[in-house]
Amino acid sequence: MRMFGFVGVIVIWCIALVFLAIKVLPEYQRGVVLTLGRYTGTKGPGLFVLIPVVQRMMRVDLRVTVMDVPPQDVISRDNVSVRVNAVVYFRVVEPDKAILQVADFFQATSQLAQTRLRSVLGQHDLDDILSQRDSINHSLQQILDDATDPWGIKVSNVEIKDVDLNETMVRAIARQAEAERERRAKVIHADGELQAAEKLRDAAALLAQQPQALQLRYMQTAADMASGGKASTVFFPLPLDLVKPLIDRLS
Repeated sequence: MRMFGFVGVIVIWCIALVFLAIKVLPEYQRGVVLTLGRYTGTKGPGLFVLIPVVQRMMRVDLRVTVMDVPPQDVISRDNVSVRVNAVVYFRVVEPDKAILQVADFFQATSQLAQTRLRSVLGQHDLDDILSQRDSINHSLQQILDDATDPWGIKVSNVEIKDVDLNETMVRAIARQAEAERERRAKVIHADGELQAAEKLRDAAALLAQQPQALQLRYMQTAADMASGGKASTVFFPLPLDLVKPLIDRLS
């Protein structure tokens, strides 16, 4: 009876070891295997066997990870204090490096994103931060991708989410925008006056070439004055060229 009991225990232990040795990983995961502390390969996806106690496996997710960068206090190049937060999209492309080259790749990427965000935005003026986000996002993505490459991480995108300004700066920007609109209105008005002056100059030059046209213009103006006003009598000067033939005949 004792022999059967001992054999039963051995069989149970063997079954337990088999269950511990069999591993299954989904398509989006890989397993970094260490044999007696040494890296011996990357397993998965699917079914495979590990030697219990001798081999140890660490799972790594290969899907895109979305990481929020906490709000950072940034001083722009023109000495304006702003509060900026962002979001980083990255994924692990080399699981062995993500496990062996850095203790916690997620925490390391987060800290790196925060420092690089402050550094890059500090090189731009406030107007650039507000108006050139696409360019800044692309620059941040390249910088983070190069820095995390030794860790086996690919940064695919970086997006600045919010740029918070204090109330004083918001009012200053509003006054600047209003002044800019007034400046544009004055420039447009001045351009209109210039174009009108040029047209009048061209018209005067054209009338000067044709004296008869100038006389007809006088008459049209007189007719407009008579029809538009309440006075029944209108006095206007006659050009000397018009009355000179009559004076010559009378004399």
